[in-house]
Amino acid sequence: MRTLFIGLTALVVYCTSKELAEKDWWETAVFYQIYPRSFYDTNGDGVGDIKGITAKLQHLKDTGIDATWLSPVFKSPQRDFGYDVSDFLEVDELFGTNEDLEELFAEAKKLGIKIILDFVPNHSSVEHWWFQQSELGVEPYKDYYVWHPGKVVEGQDKPDVPNNWNSVFYGSAWEWSETRKEYYLHQFEVGQPDLNYRNEKVIAEFDEILRFWMGKGASGFRVDAINHMFEDEHFRDEPIEDPSDPLSYGYTNHMYTNSLLETYDVIGHWRRVIDDFAKQNDRETIIMMTEAYTSMDMIMRFYESDDGTEQRAHFPFNFAMITELDAGSKARDFKYVIDRFLENMPRGKITNWVLGNHDQPRVGSRYGPERIDGMLLILLTLPGVAVTYNGEEIGMLDYRDISYEDSRDPQGCNVGPEEYKWKSRDPQRTPFQWDDSYNAGFSTANKKWLPINPYFRQTNLRKQREADYSTYQFYVDAVALRKNHVFTHGHFKSRALAENVFAFVRYLKPQDDPSGKYDKYFITVVNLDNQVTTVDLGYLYEIANNPVIRLAGTDSRYKIGQSVESYNLTLGPYESLVVAESAAVALRGAMIIVTLALIGYLFL
Repeated sequence: MRTLFIGLTALVVYCTSKELAEKDWWETAVFYQIYPRSFYDTNGDGVGDIKGITAKLQHLKDTGIDATWLSPVFKSPQRDFGYDVSDFLEVDELFGTNEDLEELFAEAKKLGIKIILDFVPNHSSVEHWWFQQSELGVEPYKDYYVWHPGKVVEGQDKPDVPNNWNSVFYGSAWEWSETRKEYYLHQFEVGQPDLNYRNEKVIAEFDEILRFWMGKGASGFRVDAINHMFEDEHFRDEPIEDPSDPLSYGYTNHMYTNSLLETYDVIGHWRRVIDDFAKQNDRETIIMMTEAYTSMDMIMRFYESDDGTEQRAHFPFNFAMITELDAGSKARDFKYVIDRFLENMPRGKITNWVLGNHDQPRVGSRYGPERIDGMLLILLTLPGVAVTYNGEEIGMLDYRDISYEDSRDPQGCNVGPEEYKWKSRDPQRTPFQWDDSYNAGFSTANKKWLPINPYFRQTNLRKQREADYSTYQFYVDAVALRKNHVFTHGHFKSRALAENVFAFVRYLKPQDDPSGKYDKYFITVVNLDNQVTTVDLGYLYEIANNPVIRLAGTDSRYKIGQSVESYNLTLGPYESLVVAESAAVALRGAMIIVTLALIGYLFL
């Protein structure tokens, strides 16, 4: 009998202790983008700083954030607010010092938060030492940038621009240098000359920049505008796409300046640099994520080579929910966009979802304030990595009525006072709204780098933390829920349950969890419309018993733990819910499995 008892005990332990495979730290993480200028100002100059980020790390910890990536904080004349770097190894004094950044790394590590740096390799500032020497023709910097003598025109002292390439920021992408008597390429602002990646010395320079910051404590890099890295070496004119404005970026089809195949070789090379450093220094995985607004097939190439032999980025940002969906999108549109990305993923890779950033209108401004809960819930319960832009967790909105005089973004200012309002990225970059005090608690300065959104007293973190329930509390609850094994390891299936009701299920198969110790499924269901709608969840997933509400949006009439009919679930206007099997049913199921296993053992 004692032998039988021991055998039964061992069987019970086996049946109840099976664990799903562990995930790497980043594979199911919530990443939080901080725009340092607008996060928190500690020295009263009206601009956020690194010490401000350190001071507010507890907010990230309380929210459940795993990692944060910082928009550029490196030395810069700030013509494009840090994306024009004049020294890749020095923090700009506007934000603090290298020591401040190292202190941030150390404090974040204590809280279990990873810090990711913005890495801007496509271009530098005209004030960078490399460019100054290149403009003078001094070796080895002479060919560090893309230079061209231009087209000689009879009777003209100065040649014409080399071709019809335009800048993202409007106007020709070529600028004449009186010093060198040649044109330099700038795919962005005129003060941002493009580096020449056909020169291996340039690649080697950035290898050392990566190693430098990894040595200081960086846990990864977000690689900016990577698809602009290479240009056609023959400098051919691009075919005209939209002739209405010859100076706009949309004037041509960018087949010679965007997503050239050589780009992927450099990304693969940097992945090896990063992986080798982590291995040699006994570090956790150091990640690389790439930013590129490009086609699906070109995005997927950032994961790995076509034959799978070369690993590249850990993940390329997925902007589909920014570029392809909006307030007018129907449930079928969400299903199509989300399913398509998952179906195109290389086998074994990790997906990601991005709803907003410093370059794009905020979630509530793009989808409508009434859909904020629903969009955040979709973001946080889909498979893989979720990326949140600072302020989205409290439902901040764009401040679109900034005056032309107060506008700072060159993308808006360059088009003039008639069109700046809709071209500028300033509205989504306004300071974080911490509370309802002076300047929303962001700064003590009389003059901020950008105006505070005047509605900060209605929408701020302190008010939402103190409320009975709020967008922030809903966000925190959703972040906590996504730690569940079903969300970290579960399969995915989606369905448009009605024209404006999008739903998907995350579930474990019996073979994933033979002991039945984990939750079986979670269903996210979002009403995108203002009409009351009743749906049958059975069309999405087979449900044996009535499920219960596990999470409900801020204005929901449902209560957590409330039982609902799966075949007759009524959704209020813009309602957002997560439903799942009740805990009691799940426990009974697990006990039945264990009991059957024990009975089977007795008859062996």
